[in-house]
Amino acid sequence: MSDYDSNPFADPEAGNPFQDPSVTQVTGAAQQTFTEEFNPFAEQGRTTAAAGKTNPVVPPPQKPQPAQQPAVMRPTEEPPAYSPSAAQQAQGPAVPTNEDLIKRQEELERKAAELQRKEREMAAGTYNARANNWPPLPSWCPVGPCFYQDISVDIPLEFQRTVKMMYYLWMFHAVTLFLNVLGALAYFCTTGTSSAGITFGLAIFYLILFTPCSFLCWYRPLYKAFRSDSSFNFFVFFFIFFFQFVVHVIQAVGIGGWGTCGWINGITAVTVNPGVGAIMLIIAAFFTISAVLSIIFLKKVHSLYRTTGASFEKAQAEFTEGVVSNRGVQQAAGQFGAAAAKGAARGAMSSASGNQM
Repeated sequence: MSDYDSNPFADPEAGNPFQDPSVTQVTGAAQQTFTEEFNPFAEQGRTTAAAGKTNPVVPPPQKPQPAQQPAVMRPTEEPPAYSPSAAQQAQGPAVPTNEDLIKRQEELERKAAELQRKEREMAAGTYNARANNWPPLPSWCPVGPCFYQDISVDIPLEFQRTVKMMYYLWMFHAVTLFLNVLGALAYFCTTGTSSAGITFGLAIFYLILFTPCSFLCWYRPLYKAFRSDSSFNFFVFFFIFFFQFVVHVIQAVGIGGWGTCGWINGITAVTVNPGVGAIMLIIAAFFTISAVLSIIFLKKVHSLYRTTGASFEKAQAEFTEGVVSNRGVQQAAGQFGAAAAKGAARGAMSSASGNQM
């Protein structure tokens, strides 16, 4: 108590050893930590959790949530109404007119009449499915068709295109010969020379002669060769068609007085009448095209011929078989043999009677 100060205005804590700064710093930090760690509500939460284990609390019912959908942006402007394009309108089904309906009705009636005719022919036993249909002549013509031709039926599929092209080539050749007659007539009327007159006369003769002969001599053998794989008809076609190619070359040249409008007499006619000369030069170009197409198709048919297995030996065998089985040849051979036998018998009888005398 010696340190006690009796001064009433003195600091009472001045002599307190616990007020030392080093001591107050330590005790203050410990008190602050204890205050921060102590939480009176934590104990209440633990008590509530323990009570919840014995008495579970049922959560309140929740309203069903609507199904989530992707967000869709609504356009600010409505799209325009759909209208088909001009191409779609053109491709749409066209409404048939009265004329179309009348034509269809006439076609149906014609087909019905054709079917009735075939039924009557079949009932009478006179119907022939392979009746001649070429050339397609009208019914009032006194001359009927001479051949049966149906490329889609007779010719194998891999050869049909070639046969059709050869048929078109024959038609082009016939048209060229007809134009040659007209060109030769114009040439004769323009110049009036004897050479032009001979050309016009021969042009008519060539049209009458070469049009049917070319069909019979090289197109029909080609048709039959591909139809029945005939080696003999292949060789006939090669021989005649090569001759046809040579004729095309001569016709394209156009020698004066030889019956064709070619390059030579066409150029000559240009100096006299340019219009007629131009027509003759066009015809000469047609003859040249015919010659070029002829050599091209000749090579094409030859390449196809090599793939069919045809040969010269088969052609000889077909020729021999055809000659032997031909009724005309058989009748001629029989008549010749009978005449030879009669002659030999008469000779023997005459020699015998001469010896007796």
